[in-house]
Amino acid sequence: MKLKPYALAAVALAFLQAPMALATDSLLEEAQETFKPIPTSIPEIKGNTITKAKIELGKMLFFDPRLSASHLISCNSCHNLGMGGDDNLETSIGHGWAKGPRNAPTVLNAVFNIAQFWDGRAEDLKAQAKGPIQAGVEMNNTPDMVEKTLASMPGYVDAFKAAFHGEENPITFDNMAKAIEAFEATLITAGSRFDEYLEGNQTALTDHEKTGLQLFIDKGCAACHAGVNIGGQDYHPFGVVEKPGADILPADDKGRFAVTKTADDAYVFRAGPLRNIALTAPYFHSGNVWSLEQAVAIMGESQLGEKLTDEDVKAITAFLETLTGDQPEITYPILPVSTAETPKPSTQTPQPAKAH
Repeated sequence: MKLKPYALAAVALAFLQAPMALATDSLLEEAQETFKPIPTSIPEIKGNTITKAKIELGKMLFFDPRLSASHLISCNSCHNLGMGGDDNLETSIGHGWAKGPRNAPTVLNAVFNIAQFWDGRAEDLKAQAKGPIQAGVEMNNTPDMVEKTLASMPGYVDAFKAAFHGEENPITFDNMAKAIEAFEATLITAGSRFDEYLEGNQTALTDHEKTGLQLFIDKGCAACHAGVNIGGQDYHPFGVVEKPGADILPADDKGRFAVTKTADDAYVFRAGPLRNIALTAPYFHSGNVWSLEQAVAIMGESQLGEKLTDEDVKAITAFLETLTGDQPEITYPILPVSTAETPKPSTQTPQPAKAH
């Protein structure tokens, strides 16, 4: 049987495209082995059953500045849900205009991290929620004052009873943290183009972005930044090969060493999760790098011992920009009204700084 010219052309084209298709399939398989898509359902939380009432209470608390001594600072102040889940500042500004020691990590997808804070000292979101409220340079409040404030408002009394049904005294500092944890567990950003790619849509990424993904894997970036959150799952020294300058790696912040008191943990930090990384400049715990391309280049030299070419940096950055998912759409809650019994705002001098 003799093939017609157009048929011969089609066969030839198929042969020419075959190597490219095989290479693409190979990259997809490698990516699927290394990374996982963000799930679309709320994950289970150990020791904290997620209910609608608890989520709604947690949302109110997340946006309520009266958890702070000054009645000016809420969780959303430093983890702004309209700005990628952080405040886009080098380090956050807290009570009395005090400047915090570390860059605020994003709260988006934080439920997938192995632990919270740059040094991982909070085992979960509940523990994390308690830290900034008590930190002098952040919200500068105390558990007793928080409980007194919440108990002074009938709206919160009813909300806590609904969320913690059957408890004799539902308004506790611990229950406050559980409610915030329940709300934060809903702040997941599925639907990124990279997730579409992982689910089998090979056209979701451009060739340039696929080149960046291949480099991200081949150069060794994925050794620390893998899994669902593309990081956030382990601890690594900052400056494995070459320590960056003191502006990026401050000498007086030894990271996880402050938690474990182990010499090997000096300048060790939790690998930053890279989901929505294009929205959360500036970068690193010092917050001194505002360009994502610059951050990629620094990681190449400091962690991999390689000076990446401009083309490689641009390709990896292009891939990282595909990690931006659908941002949570939040209706701002109407908060319970203060009463005559609600403690008045305080602007007393902050307590000594605590790194978060």
